Amino acid sequence: MKKMIHSRRASLVTLLAALALAACGQEESEAPQQGAEQEPPPHMIAVVEMARQDIALDKSYPSLLRSDDEVTLVARVSGALEARHFEPGQMVEEGDRLYTIEPDLYQATVNQREADLQSARAELSRAQRDAQRFEQLLSQNSVSRQQYDQALADQRVAQANVAQAEAALTSANLDLGYSQVTAPVSGMISLSQINVGNFVTSGTELASITPLDPLEVRFQLPQRDAFELRRQLSQGTEASDIRARLSIPGISSGGDAELEGYLDFLGSSVDRGTSTVQAAATFENPDATVLPGQFVRVQIEGLKRFDVMAVPEIAVTQGLMGPQVYVLDDENKARERTVSLGELAGPWLIIQDGLEPGDRVVVGDPAGLEPGRTIDPQPFSGNAEAIMERIEQEEAQEQAEQAQALEGAAEGPSAEGEEGAQ
Repeated sequence: MKKMIHSRRASLVTLLAALALAACGQEESEAPQQGAEQEPPPHMIAVVEMARQDIALDKSYPSLLRSDDEVTLVARVSGALEARHFEPGQMVEEGDRLYTIEPDLYQATVNQREADLQSARAELSRAQRDAQRFEQLLSQNSVSRQQYDQALADQRVAQANVAQAEAALTSANLDLGYSQVTAPVSGMISLSQINVGNFVTSGTELASITPLDPLEVRFQLPQRDAFELRRQLSQGTEASDIRARLSIPGISSGGDAELEGYLDFLGSSVDRGTSTVQAAATFENPDATVLPGQFVRVQIEGLKRFDVMAVPEIAVTQGLMGPQVYVLDDENKARERTVSLGELAGPWLIIQDGLEPGDRVVVGDPAGLEPGRTIDPQPFSGNAEAIMERIEQEEAQEQAEQAQALEGAAEGPSAEGEEGAQ
């Protein structure tokens, strides 16, 4: 009996010892697992407190370059085209002589009209002397009143003849001037439409002159952009103070060509068909870098969206419910927030709905960030372009490293094969 009791006690002691050892082993095995599940350290990333602000837009509008002062030269008189005084494609100045159209013929007409004027003036002088003499004779009752009235009528006819002769001479001088075709504006002249020696009539097109400096573009602004621009003008900004940039893709070895100009017209009505407002800008083109007829894009500097909220474009990710950003709660933990997006303004993205002033939003690169992650908020410099440039540089460096790794992997087997062959 005692042996059985001792045996049971020994078994019980053995069982308790085994349970104790198992419990110690389980605690030892769970200890590293609990350590592995510990929360990671706070993630350091830029955070900004949302507030309404004015955001400059980075928008461009398609347009067509034009020369507002382009003219077509036409003959104003008829005659043989005797000479051309320019080379096609050259730059001409206002007043330069371009064509000569049979000037001798019109010079002869001027001479004849001058002679007619002299004759009319001589007749007027005789009629004036007769009128004065008949006036004296009438006071002496030596002539009748009828004779005196006739003398006055002859004088008036002579005066009219002089005026008519003067008008004819003026017309002849105009025709003589038109026989020398001159440049009405400065610019580049085209090919001549008529060869020297041909007979031209009044209205015959001869050539065209295209001023290249300055040039004008007319383009259509969406009505909201036009509204914001007019808002700036109503605050005292002059239209000529609103600068414009012209971009012409792929016409120079260095890439796109650019010209600086200014806004000189903004329409006052909205086109019902397109919901746009017409605008125009003028650009200096002293070196004839671009030519009329080219398709270009116009960017208005200083065009803004007023009193909006915006975040850097990199801060917006795509979630299950649509575009989202990460917002910090009271414990500095990242929480997803679905937002409604507006326009893209350079590196900034305007937020239409989903954020309120005072919200703390993660504006750094959210790659690898998960909801619930504790954030160590870092101050945001406000320079969204710098964030984008840094991320682009990091991505470029990562791609370069991957390319080098692939090249190394490709060269490895070939090198081993060469060593084995040796």
